Amino acid sequence: MGDKGIPGPIFFLSSFIVTLHLVHGDLSYSSPEEMKRGSVIGNIAKDLGMDSRILSSRNPRIDFEENNNLYCDINLSTGDLITSERIDRENLCGKKPSCVVKMDLVLENPLELHRVSLHVQDVNDNSPEFKTNLIEMEISESAEKGSRFSMEEAHDADIGQNAVQRYNLQKNDNFILSVDNNKVELVLENKLDREKQNELNLLLTALDGGSPQRSGTVVIHVTVLDANDNAPVFSQDVYEASLPENSPVDTVVIHVSATDADEGVNGDVNYDFGHMSNDDKNVFSIDPKTGEIKVTGVIDFEQRRSYELRIQAKDGLGLTSYAKVIIDVTDVNDNAPVIQLKSVSNPIPENAPPGTEVGIINVQDRDSESNRQVRCSIQQNVPFKLVASIKNYYSLVTTGHLDREVVSDYNISIRATDEGSPPLSSSKTVHLSVADINDNPPEFEEQSYSAYVSENNKPGSALCSVSARDPDWRQNGTVIYSLLGGEVNGAPVSSYVSVNGDTGLIHAVRSFDYEQFRSFKVQVMARDNGSPPLSSNVSVSVFISDVNDNSPQILYPAPEGNSFMTELVPKGAHGGSLVSKVIAVDADSGQNAWLSYEIVKSTDPGLFSIGVHSGEIRTQRDISESDSMKQNLVVSVKDNGQPSLSATCSMYLLISDNLAEVPELKDISYEEKNSKLTSYLIIALVSVSTFFLTFIIIILGVRFCRRRKPRLLFDGAVAIPSAYLPPNYADVDGTGTLRSAYNYDAYLTTGSRTSDFKFVSSYNDNTLPADQTLRKSPSDFADPFEEFEASAESANEKLKGSVRGPETSSRHSANRLMGDKGIPGPIFFLSSFIVTLHLVHGDLSYSSPEEMKRGSVIGNIAKDLGVDSRILSSRKARVDFEGTSKRYCDINLSTGDLITSERIDRENLCGKKPSCVVKMDLVLENPLELHRVSLHVQDVNDNSPKFKKNVIEMEISESAVKGNRFSMEEAHDADIGQNAVQRYNLQKNENFILSVDSNRVELVLENLLDREKQNELSLLLTALDGGSPQRSGTVVIHVTVLDANDNAPVFSQDVYKASLPENSPVDTVVIHVSATDADEGVNGDVSYDFGHVSEDDVKVFSLDSSTGEIKVTGTIDYEENNSYELRIQAKDGLGLTSYAKVIIDVTDVNDNAPVIQLKSVSNPIPENAPPGTEVGIINVQDRDSESNRQVRCSIQQNVPFKLVASIKNYYSLVTTGHLDREVVSDYNISIRATDEGSPPLSSSKTVHLSVADINDNPPEFEEQSYSAYVSENNKPGSALCSVSARDPDWRQNGTVIYSLLGGEVNGAPVSSYVSVNGDTGLIHAVRSFDYEQFRSFKVQVMARDNGSPPLSSNVSVSVFISDVNDNSPQILYPAPEGNSFMTELVPKGAHGGSLVSKVIAVDADSGQNAWLSYEIVKSTDPGLFSIGVHSGEIRTQRDISESDSMKQNLVVSVKDNGQPSLSATCSMYLLISDNLAEVPELKDISYEEKNSKLTSYLIIALVSVSTFFLTFIIIILGVRFCRRRKPRLLFDGAVAIPSAYLPPNYADVDGTGTLRSAYNYDAYLTTGSRTSDFKFVSSYNDNTLPADQTLRKSPSDFADPFEDFEASAEVGVISDLS
Repeated sequence: MGDKGIPGPIFFLSSFIVTLHLVHGDLSYSSPEEMKRGSVIGNIAKDLGMDSRILSSRNPRIDFEENNNLYCDINLSTGDLITSERIDRENLCGKKPSCVVKMDLVLENPLELHRVSLHVQDVNDNSPEFKTNLIEMEISESAEKGSRFSMEEAHDADIGQNAVQRYNLQKNDNFILSVDNNKVELVLENKLDREKQNELNLLLTALDGGSPQRSGTVVIHVTVLDANDNAPVFSQDVYEASLPENSPVDTVVIHVSATDADEGVNGDVNYDFGHMSNDDKNVFSIDPKTGEIKVTGVIDFEQRRSYELRIQAKDGLGLTSYAKVIIDVTDVNDNAPVIQLKSVSNPIPENAPPGTEVGIINVQDRDSESNRQVRCSIQQNVPFKLVASIKNYYSLVTTGHLDREVVSDYNISIRATDEGSPPLSSSKTVHLSVADINDNPPEFEEQSYSAYVSENNKPGSALCSVSARDPDWRQNGTVIYSLLGGEVNGAPVSSYVSVNGDTGLIHAVRSFDYEQFRSFKVQVMARDNGSPPLSSNVSVSVFISDVNDNSPQILYPAPEGNSFMTELVPKGAHGGSLVSKVIAVDADSGQNAWLSYEIVKSTDPGLFSIGVHSGEIRTQRDISESDSMKQNLVVSVKDNGQPSLSATCSMYLLISDNLAEVPELKDISYEEKNSKLTSYLIIALVSVSTFFLTFIIIILGVRFCRRRKPRLLFDGAVAIPSAYLPPNYADVDGTGTLRSAYNYDAYLTTGSRTSDFKFVSSYNDNTLPADQTLRKSPSDFADPFEEFEASAESANEKLKGSVRGPETSSRHSANRLMGDKGIPGPIFFLSSFIVTLHLVHGDLSYSSPEEMKRGSVIGNIAKDLGVDSRILSSRKARVDFEGTSKRYCDINLSTGDLITSERIDRENLCGKKPSCVVKMDLVLENPLELHRVSLHVQDVNDNSPKFKKNVIEMEISESAVKGNRFSMEEAHDADIGQNAVQRYNLQKNENFILSVDSNRVELVLENLLDREKQNELSLLLTALDGGSPQRSGTVVIHVTVLDANDNAPVFSQDVYKASLPENSPVDTVVIHVSATDADEGVNGDVSYDFGHVSEDDVKVFSLDSSTGEIKVTGTIDYEENNSYELRIQAKDGLGLTSYAKVIIDVTDVNDNAPVIQLKSVSNPIPENAPPGTEVGIINVQDRDSESNRQVRCSIQQNVPFKLVASIKNYYSLVTTGHLDREVVSDYNISIRATDEGSPPLSSSKTVHLSVADINDNPPEFEEQSYSAYVSENNKPGSALCSVSARDPDWRQNGTVIYSLLGGEVNGAPVSSYVSVNGDTGLIHAVRSFDYEQFRSFKVQVMARDNGSPPLSSNVSVSVFISDVNDNSPQILYPAPEGNSFMTELVPKGAHGGSLVSKVIAVDADSGQNAWLSYEIVKSTDPGLFSIGVHSGEIRTQRDISESDSMKQNLVVSVKDNGQPSLSATCSMYLLISDNLAEVPELKDISYEEKNSKLTSYLIIALVSVSTFFLTFIIIILGVRFCRRRKPRLLFDGAVAIPSAYLPPNYADVDGTGTLRSAYNYDAYLTTGSRTSDFKFVSSYNDNTLPADQTLRKSPSDFADPFEDFEASAEVGVISDLS
């Protein structure tokens, strides 16, 4: 690959791959408001420490949070931060003391994020303003000196020093100005005199502290007006009422009534609750005008049985009195019983006896008296019942025996009903399971089983299946099958059959033989997995049926081969005479053994007959003189099986009275024997020499091939295993006379009159079937020398034709025995649980102070019960509480202590009850015991006395008489007894003393008030309890001394606070403000109005002038304004005013969906970007607050990207895996943002990303290899095939160019044979091919892309050249004409069909082009000789007669099978003579002398070659032994490889081309015979594995070439030359 610069996208991404952090800290600037557009705030480039040009190149930008206004921008040329819009601090921040505008500075390349804060400084651009230009005030002339009159202060939108700093009041004789904490009041300095001056106009000025100073003014118009000492009195000190629980809302409980002796507004009484808890306030309400108390909440007797309320009555001037209301709640039956399962034993063993306790039930009813009396029951159809125990406990016990096999589960419905009216009930279902006990043995479905199998079955075949069922569960019901021990015919039964332990399927271990035994029995045991296991047995009878697998065996006549085994038939035998008898037997039985006899061939078909069932051979007619002396009968013996099997025999009959009449029986001359010996020696010498040379060549070939991985091809230099016979090859010959087929090696020489054969062993000895052989992997073959090493031991037996039958292996099934198991857990648990529930040892009582720490020890339960703490732990002690889900106590099982587990607050538990007892149940199991435990909670002085308010305001007229009493609410202490309030102390003063009577606290006027001396008093009242240490509470009593109508309205609160959801609809009530005026009549009428509020606030809210109700009139938007502060003015009839503040907090509503902004993105993305590469920055904003603005971001799951949360609301979009443009080139990533509001809002945004191509894929060919087929003699330039490769990359990265890789074919460059088109991949032939020179070759084609660097891949193209019939047959024998001695001798006594000679020819072509046919085109005597069409064998057509010419000349034409066919001719010269001496043209030759010398030479040569060969073999074996290599057993060492393998079309291998296939010949020789008779059997290729199955073997499947050689000691095979 060539070097190139980094592509732009890659460079951009590499600079972009950073983690988003807050870089270099925050930037902070300060700027005054109202600056002109373009004003410089600061220099960002300088503050970041970078050049402005660099800043400009990094695309800086400003993003504002939660605001669409762009207040600032960046001057890219200078790096300055400048204003881009008007900044108004009052509009942005209102009254906030600090006004900060936050923004984000984003820089790219690389990405940086800076937080920028702009502090906006206030400028004095607003003047103080009063709400109105004129303030109206009405003040009574009876107002005392020092009276104060509030007014609304001025408002200034500025803050700090620029806000209102001081007020100036125009100088006058009556009033001065008091300003305290922005509270502006007119103070009466001198009494008013209406008769002198009935009105005043005062000018009030407000000034701020800005520069220049700004001010605002208002005119105060005062109107002087012309001018109560009794508190309200209740009709009763204590009111009592009764209230049923669950009373509906607005039920009237009671009316309270108080009267005031004053007149007018001073006599108007208002009612309110005194000191009471928040819970009581939620339950009751009181009408302030009528004193009517109503129900507003839930009245629950079980939560609280009584209420004590303090009621306050207050008149117009604020004088108060108190009364007590006691409300007793009566019970209603509104609680259904609650059923609790305290303990249960589940599952229950099915052998549990009746009366076994399996569970404890507790029933509670929170109601009281009869409403809490409960009855329990269960359904009648279950073997269980409830037995009442102590208190509300019931025992669930069994009433009968359980049987899991009948019912395994029970759903027991328990129903509890109380005694209330109407009664309430509840139910609970308890699920109980019955645990299995192994009480059922397996039962077979049948009492006995029978299996029928035909003999010769395959080992492992299924015979039958037994099945047993066990109704027990799991391991108790799991059935395992096994064979019981026994023998069949003296052998263990397991050697005959096996049984599958899980399924009960019985298999045959061996193949059965009906002839050995016909039936047997086995015992099968079915056993479960229980403890102890149970079992049962069944008998299985196996019946073997006969199969016709035995051919008839002929006992007489004896097997052929002895020429003297001949029957003599007298010449005078008459028709019907018994000549002989064929005796045969059949090992099968029944009709398979019924034999029938038939003469299939005879010399004279009408002379003899045979009995169909007896086998007796009789004459059909009398013997005549014309009958031939020699009669040959071929008898077939056939059984009656399906299919039937047969055997044949030959019967030789001589029609003669004695053997002397037979002329053929003569002595055999020595010369004949000597000729035979010479032939044998020549054959032996040639064989040994050929074998030795072949061995040497193979040794050298193996040494060479070991340096590289061998490849076995059918055409080439590698030896192919010599023979392979498919399964069932013994049936191929079609005769059935031999147990197996034999091969014979025939060695013939020109002119030989005899044929000598060497018998070798059967091919099927120890041969594996095809299915086992072909499935072996290459590694399963043994080392090639292994079989050779064993050859020395087995060679003699092999040469004798010994046959070894295959061994049958048997498998034995192992029986699994069950071990002992322990008692199941449920049984042990239940046996320890079966007890009767009793109340044991009485109740336990403890006392403990409240508020103890968790884990504090209350008492020792183990000690109090008199048991060891370990026993307490083993008995699963626990504490159950009544009527509460809280667990105040627990048990420390290691020590037996009762400890606190939660905070115990007596006041929360029992309130004001004098006794506080927590009741609980202590439950022990094994056996079950129940103890009632009472915990008395003692009060601790943990609460101080408290007054309702911190300040008690009292207004007392100076006209009050000495001894007047002024009631106040007493202090409240949550503790009881001595820890409650015991006494009060009043701070010493000159006017009042304290009176306390039965918790009624009153101020008693001891000395008259003098308003002119003191117009108000502040008294400190202290309440003390009697606890230790003593606690106290204080309240300030503020007494205002009144005189006539000089009181302004007083708000009930100085500051009202309200919460308002945003988007509240118009007319929503926000809050009620309330102010009271102690004056009477019109002076006490209060009207409400807004104080100084902004115009925007006036549009949002309205105020009812009479009720003080504030409503919504505009849009409430939390995002615009999250709080409002309103000034409320209360004004009485005479114009006296007071002010209160209403603070309205707007609560956020989730009404803004998140906004997703794509801040930066890198697009496209190189596909080689590593996982974790950052490709974009996402910013998510939600204008809501708190959880509503918490945003979760996600993307779809099927993309290799994820979002990584960064600072604040920023997310990095990063890759999660490797990208592959060829798989996905574009991504549409949907980003979804969802806030945490309720309901949540969401929004989504789609980001399109493209993947940039990288040259990461080499071209890929469509096929792993290509094959081209071309006929020889093709034209140069013709197309052979086309290769195609695909590159999924883009553009130049995906452009494919084809070329040839360098190499040689037959020593020449590959380019001289083929060429390839670089663009299309089309391969052309450069030259014309010749099949006879080479038949195939391979070339390598490379496909390369145009990427940088380029990628490539190669593919192998095999070119196969097919044969064309361009070679004529070549005749090997006879030799070309011109040698007069190339003549064949034909014996004069040759009979018709005798083999005379053979024409041997070959054809250089292959396939059917090499199939040769022979034809005699010209002969001396056309009827005397014939030639085999395919064999070339020349035979006599008839017997040689004396009249036949001695010299016979044959012209033979050999033609191939090509299209068109080619031919060749040869001449064959035959001499009809018994010896050469009879031929006059031949001279005498001293045959005997030459023959003797030749024999000696042959013996010497044979001994020499054999000795050298044996020496070489011994050396090889020694070297082999020294290597000490671990032998590998071929096929597990038990089976020999077939001795020969002939591939498909093997007729082309033998080199002759004369036969379609190789043949075997069975030769039958008799002593002295001069001719060779052959019986032709079927071709070896019948039923041979097809070529497609054979050729699918990989080269590694064949053994080393030595394998064939090592087998040569057993079998020697060469192509048949006959």
